[in-house]
Amino acid sequence: MNFINKLIIPISAVLIISACNTKKESEVIETKITKDTIVLPIKNNEETVEGTYETKAEENDSGECRLTLQITKTKNGYSYFLKTKSRELKGTATFKDQKNGEKYLVLEGIKWAEYEGDISNEEENDSVSDSKDLEIPVGISASYVKDTLTIQNSGNSMNYYTKLSDCDRKYIELIKK
Repeated sequence: MNFINKLIIPISAVLIISACNTKKESEVIETKITKDTIVLPIKNNEETVEGTYETKAEENDSGECRLTLQITKTKNGYSYFLKTKSRELKGTATFKDQKNGEKYLVLEGIKWAEYEGDISNEEENDSVSDSKDLEIPVGISASYVKDTLTIQNSGNSMNYYTKLSDCDRKYIELIKK
């Protein structure tokens, strides 16, 4: 028995090691491009942004934040048509890439509804006079990921602003139809 036990352990080890090293070869399929083959260019993010986007209804939604954004490719770039419950806006849409790789679509020419800037360090006496001297920003940026545009519509107590008064959501998500 002792001799059999000595043989079983090395044979088992060899079988386990050989089973782990056995790999199934992957099949390689070669394709040849002939004169009759048409190679379609791969679209980049800017090309796929074209289309119609809408806000999605949320729970307890009163319908106040129904926005439709249409992005159209023009010979000079892109244009937009934004429709809210109370107004319709047209203009140029441009792209901005951040250093971290995020992409933003900027709707040029839309004046923000409210802007008080950084109010975290203001003294009580200066708060009224400083807020009146600030210029209200123009242009609304939306982060662009696949088929969704996201606008941060409002700030917080330290950086107070509202971009679109037509919608009371902090983040407006526009999803491609």
